[in-house]
Amino acid sequence: MNLIVLGAAAGGGLPQWNCGCRNCADARAGMIAPMTQSSVAVSANGTDWAVLNASPDIRSQLQQIPAMHPGALRGTPIASVVLTNGDIDHIAGLLTLREKTPFTTYATAAGLEILESNSVFNVLDAELVARRRIELEAPFEAAPGLTVTAFSVPGKVALFLEGDRLNLEEVGEQTVGLILETGSARAVYIPGCAKVPDWLLERLEGADLLLFDGTVWNNDDMQRTGTGQKTGARMGHLPLNGPEGSLARFEGVTTRKIFIHINNTNPILQPDSAERAEVLARGWEIAHDGMEITL
Repeated sequence: MNLIVLGAAAGGGLPQWNCGCRNCADARAGMIAPMTQSSVAVSANGTDWAVLNASPDIRSQLQQIPAMHPGALRGTPIASVVLTNGDIDHIAGLLTLREKTPFTTYATAAGLEILESNSVFNVLDAELVARRRIELEAPFEAAPGLTVTAFSVPGKVALFLEGDRLNLEEVGEQTVGLILETGSARAVYIPGCAKVPDWLLERLEGADLLLFDGTVWNNDDMQRTGTGQKTGARMGHLPLNGPEGSLARFEGVTTRKIFIHINNTNPILQPDSAERAEVLARGWEIAHDGMEITL
């Protein structure tokens, strides 16, 4: 299995266009590497690829990765786009892929409803870009030799769908993780997750790789940096730090572990930070744009 991190950042990227926090300022100054918004490409044969979430930055992401370039006058090595939720930073990139080239979009019933209820997505020619419903726990072939199985993880609906009542840790079709399998490898991709229950730890047994939600270090990162009032929990993301954070909850998991979907305020982005040192000391890696993984 070949995986390429097209984008490692959370929504807004690094630097975020309207943010002057330390991380964004350092990214503009070239002191830390910029990152585009979260997306991963996966292939079983190195030729045909499934793209996991279509970031608003997808055009520049595909430009930077030779494996994603067209092999003919018109065409694409992208066999499919698989959506894990309906967040803007995961669906807006579909609009960029509208130039009459076939691929398949996979989403849960909740995800398909978002696409079907917003007519702007009709710019994707239905005769060329098929929409297929993901049934939870039912494997499907997202690209030749690559089997994907979606399963529910705790999370919330997309921001633009929030109503008066909001369950921040809902388990249903609004937020899913993906099990990626070839004949010789198994990876798990969970870019958004509000909680790590015991049953989620059990799902990782036998996996060669985990790509997991690394949005915030502390629940109140944005408040601490003066960049906003929302907590990680309010955004549907589990912090890395704390007794119920991902570092603690995955402590006994020996699978290769990589944080992805990292918010621009997260201190682990600073090369010399104590937080980054702790992440690395506890056996985790930190994703970056262009990161290639072979299993």
